Amino acid sequence: MSDKQVQLEYLNRGLIAVKTDDGILVRWRITIDEFSETYYELYRDEELIATLTKEENSNYLDTDGTLDSQYHVQSFNGEQVNTSETVQVLENPFFDIPMDKPEGGVTPDGIEYSYTANDLSVGDVNGDGIYEIFVKWYPTNAKDNAHSGHTGNTLIDCYTLTGEKLWRIDLGRNIRSGAHYTQFLVFDYDGDGIAEMVCKTADGTIDGTGNVIGDKEKDYRNSEGFVGEGPEYLTLFDGKTGAALDTIPYNPPRGEPGSWGDYEWNREDRYLGGVAYLDGEKPSAIVCRGYYTRAVVVAYDVIDKKLVEKWTIDSDQGYPELAGQGAHSLSIADVDQDGYDEIIYGAAVIDHDGTLLYSTGIGHGDALHVGNFDIERDGLEIFMTHEQTPNEHGFEIHDAKTGEILFSIPSPDEDIGRGVAADIDPRYKGVQLWGYAPEGPLRVKGTESYYTVKGEVIDGPILPANFVIWWTGDLGREILDHEYNPETGDGVGTILKWDWDNKKIDTLLYAEGTKSNNYTKGNPNLQADLFGDWREEVIWRLDDSSALRVFTTSYYSKHRFYTLMHDKMYRVAIAWQNVAYNQPPHPSFYIGYDKEYINIPMPSYKLIRKQD
Repeated sequence: MSDKQVQLEYLNRGLIAVKTDDGILVRWRITIDEFSETYYELYRDEELIATLTKEENSNYLDTDGTLDSQYHVQSFNGEQVNTSETVQVLENPFFDIPMDKPEGGVTPDGIEYSYTANDLSVGDVNGDGIYEIFVKWYPTNAKDNAHSGHTGNTLIDCYTLTGEKLWRIDLGRNIRSGAHYTQFLVFDYDGDGIAEMVCKTADGTIDGTGNVIGDKEKDYRNSEGFVGEGPEYLTLFDGKTGAALDTIPYNPPRGEPGSWGDYEWNREDRYLGGVAYLDGEKPSAIVCRGYYTRAVVVAYDVIDKKLVEKWTIDSDQGYPELAGQGAHSLSIADVDQDGYDEIIYGAAVIDHDGTLLYSTGIGHGDALHVGNFDIERDGLEIFMTHEQTPNEHGFEIHDAKTGEILFSIPSPDEDIGRGVAADIDPRYKGVQLWGYAPEGPLRVKGTESYYTVKGEVIDGPILPANFVIWWTGDLGREILDHEYNPETGDGVGTILKWDWDNKKIDTLLYAEGTKSNNYTKGNPNLQADLFGDWREEVIWRLDDSSALRVFTTSYYSKHRFYTLMHDKMYRVAIAWQNVAYNQPPHPSFYIGYDKEYINIPMPSYKLIRKQD
């Protein structure tokens, strides 16, 4: 194991209070440095109402509280005493973040478009321990790479939780809009306590201070709306102001026509991205191009506000086993438990030093999950579904360190486009697996079913296979989905609970007035542990994109963890959640119904706080 100190962000108390039918539920954050020895005193209207020991979870149901109550927390660790902010009570388990919705426009081919709020990310841009929200605005004519047509510009805003807009970046007409074009990577890369953002730019990009990158007059779009020529850039932006700090040529370049497997600007414009602790201490930006055929992955450090290349791996330059293995997303994890992160590039794993650790050779796929799924085995597992058919391993789980296939189902005639790994059923050890083929659920012998992590069939209706979330008070995960409307191409956000006794799904939350993203995928704008205790928040846009609605749990829980944002694998998952086909985050350790298998890691760490 590495003895290096992982840089983690300073976070404030994250206190939140919500009215419930039984009183006021008050929840707050336990940071990793507090997990072993800190206890807490909870005050209502300056009166001490509860003391919570270092064995108790950081939530309290105040049966005497009212909507007019105000709460704060004091933490005690030895002689050190910290007093939190004071918060008022939310009448509902959500609040809205108002946004400045952009004006629409008309493309050169005469198509009118408006904007909706799409993927989000978070980072602390002023050093106060509170996250700001980064919003990618999507034009309604955004396109998949395989489809021709002009698009509106992609815009990225930054807002405080109260709705103050800090800046807006316009990526310009030479960055096409769609799920595969703009992977925006928000993180504190240089350890100064302030988040930066890295993304692809082009001539005409306007940063958050109004300065133009490159030549603002250039228009490289062809008659079909594709951008197949002109310079490509990678830019580091300041999180506080949106100013471009450093712009370099995008690596790898497009290259010769056909070098990515086609001549139609499709495969060459398949981008991925992520954040990884490649040296065991500091985060690096991971920038990628291609996955159907040629694949290139480049790592960058941020040094003195400059992007500095760390290494490049190219399937055309000595690593042919990497070609064709990428997914529509990626994941980051320390698969060999040496303290250094690897990049899970679909069916292949790239080691922290930029060499290929292994490739299963099973090929491209849509769904990708990494975590401690089989709790009776050491280390992590990778669950993936695959497109190529026929495929002996169309739906499979393999050892994250070695690539050994542990369980799989063949897909003889259709790709399996969806898949989820989560512990939703306490009758079976570890997580359960389920998935979808395009024409319906994955079936065995004509019956609807899902699977144990060992591959045993569990009888029951197939479940939605988009996102999962920790929401209620138990240790299992709930299903984060939407009620889809095919006429509008979006849906109303939902949180569902699997009732294993009665083989049915119960609705815990129907987020009326909200809309999901990315068509049938039903993605929220973001899922993350943003405040409160370790349970996750979920953000959906309002149906008119005038605001983001942030939902937080109103369930009491006795189970205690430090904030998931201080588990580095979970934290970098929040950074890559917006990449292409969004996937839900998983921590580096098991959380689930089999409590005796929970082993909460305590790495060597350094909390980074902005220096005044």
